[in-house]
Amino acid sequence: MALRNLQKWHGAGNDFLVDVIEQGTAPWWNPELARAVCARATGVGADGLLVATVGSEVTMELYNADGSMAEMSGNGIRCLAAAVRRSTHANWDRLEVETAAGRRTVSLSMDATSGWGSVDMGDVTLHEDIEGALGVADLGNPHVVVMDEARWTKSRCEQIAADLATAVGGANVEFVTLVGPDHLSIRVVERGVGWTLACGTGSCASVAVTHRLGLTGHDVIVDNPGGELRVTLDGARATLSGPVQFVANVEWLES
Repeated sequence: MALRNLQKWHGAGNDFLVDVIEQGTAPWWNPELARAVCARATGVGADGLLVATVGSEVTMELYNADGSMAEMSGNGIRCLAAAVRRSTHANWDRLEVETAAGRRTVSLSMDATSGWGSVDMGDVTLHEDIEGALGVADLGNPHVVVMDEARWTKSRCEQIAADLATAVGGANVEFVTLVGPDHLSIRVVERGVGWTLACGTGSCASVAVTHRLGLTGHDVIVDNPGGELRVTLDGARATLSGPVQFVANVEWLES
């Protein structure tokens, strides 16, 4: 048995467990353990597990709720930075994080256990379109963006998401509603997770695709089911801004 001391955070309802460890610590997490701790009925419950390794630099590993590995999470990296700041009793407002999608810069403004952060998400790469979608985008992780329809049931969206994700070898699928030229509303089926209350990379992908089509500008509010995020484009480069909130300290005994 092993006892892990974790922090739980969320960004616009996209919730994560964070394990902050020191550089040189022997690897401990694996897909099976990540799946167990993220299980909402039998574990602690979360959309994903973030492992932050702190040393001369900070690195991020991200496990989806099903135990699979993901390259990047815009909400997750804000939660990770906030957890590192809290764990190390630091007061910095800017952190460089090495991820599987490359180095990302996180800026945080914290007030006790809540705050607001922005992340330089890097370039959004737009790929060849596929039938049934507005566009395909990559932010270190893959996305397919679809124009939503009110008549689609949840199960219908899940089938559409499964078909489109399969067509590109796996992806998050965003269902987008155009509110205005500076305002979108989305709902997301995330690869390895399912429906989530918010998706940061998905918000960026949605803005990039709709901007290319002339439907939105370069500074867009994106309503996710769990809250509001903001995406700003500078050419192909995206910046994601949104809330971060501490939920609890967690002692998880793996048996």
